[in-house]
Amino acid sequence: MFQKVLIANRGEIALRILRACKELGIQTVAVHSTADSNAMHVRLADESVCIGPPPAKDSYLNIPSIMAACEITGADAVHPGYGFLSENARFARILTEHKITFIGPSEHHISIMGDKITAKQTAVELGIPVVPGSKGEVATEAEAKATAAEIGYPVLIKATAGGGGRGMKVAHTELDVLTAWSTARAEAKAAFGNDSVYMEKYLGQPRHIEVQVMGDGQGNAVHLGTRDCSLQRRHQKVWEEASAPTVPADQRAKIGEICAAAMRKLKYSGAGTIEFLYENGEFYFIEMNTRLQVEHPVTERITGVDLVYEQIRVASGEKLSLEQDKITFTGHAIEVRINAEDPQTFTPSPGKISFYHPAGGVGVRVDSAVYAGYSIPPYYDSLIGKLIVYGRTREECLQRLRRAVDEFVVDGIKTTLPLFQRLIKEPDIIAGNYDIHWLEKYLGMKH
Repeated sequence: MFQKVLIANRGEIALRILRACKELGIQTVAVHSTADSNAMHVRLADESVCIGPPPAKDSYLNIPSIMAACEITGADAVHPGYGFLSENARFARILTEHKITFIGPSEHHISIMGDKITAKQTAVELGIPVVPGSKGEVATEAEAKATAAEIGYPVLIKATAGGGGRGMKVAHTELDVLTAWSTARAEAKAAFGNDSVYMEKYLGQPRHIEVQVMGDGQGNAVHLGTRDCSLQRRHQKVWEEASAPTVPADQRAKIGEICAAAMRKLKYSGAGTIEFLYENGEFYFIEMNTRLQVEHPVTERITGVDLVYEQIRVASGEKLSLEQDKITFTGHAIEVRINAEDPQTFTPSPGKISFYHPAGGVGVRVDSAVYAGYSIPPYYDSLIGKLIVYGRTREECLQRLRRAVDEFVVDGIKTTLPLFQRLIKEPDIIAGNYDIHWLEKYLGMKH
């Protein structure tokens, strides 16, 4: 087992990792920007190192500074959390070259799943169902027209290096396709420095279903069930549930086993999430995230498995402690993401928290690193906490969520808590009757 883990992240996920390390008896190093010197994970870590000024590119994305922090503190492993450098194959390689363990998959697996085209080709080879689409990059106008005609309209044009909805355009007709193709390329170039795009069938009313997997790099892998992450705004998840409520149990088990078998074949190591669109009873692979997900607590709640603990164990060379036939799925869990944003306009609302009272009670978990008197910096993601509730049934879970959201108080800044007070009264939400477009339509947004 590791002696000292450096946590290359901030906020609630840094605190989550720190807690797991402490329970394993591992020393912790917090790295932070000058804007985060009073952060909770910095206060609680055994050691802390300032790695740069507030902008992420000068601190949390600054590989030389993080490597220097490893050197100074003698850390023998790095946990990247999610976001920032968590899916950066170069960072994983540099750590390995310096004989420091990257708590995550191999550089090779990060690379193949990080490129959308390679990921899709790999999924096909591994027997994972995919959305009909181009075999690779769509590089010319003529190719764009021919591919769209072959797939059938509407089509979706996506950046190969994309994420967060950037470099993504829908075309409903041949007239649309050339404009969508050129716009997607321009956006992709601006956002990722890579204008390569590909094309796939656009599904009209799908749900976003994902499967949590865990492997040990030695050919052992399991799935830990499904999550429904369909409630999204601008391709950013807002509310997540486990297990996926509208997918029958036998289908959940079947897609889970397909994913676990694929990970065994790959000899995948660590936590990963395979994301699908689900429509008319069919699953279509979108991408694989080779890291821990923001919404991992709902899976932990219904399985009783500590995913971060297991990540650390397998990264240290131990075999997976999980066996598929011993993993059980009990009850229902929902997570809502509490952001420092105006609940109507979604404009960021950084500033000082004057009063903070998180919800509590039976079946309630709060993952957050804020406290009364803490100032939310304007430089990073607006997520300030996650409220996770559990019930024996989805109905009980919704009742508990209703109570917990009303009980949660954050004063001094605006948050998205009022949005959840509205959502839990909506008949479609109560019935579980929503798709990936539902929230944007509800909010009256164009998409």
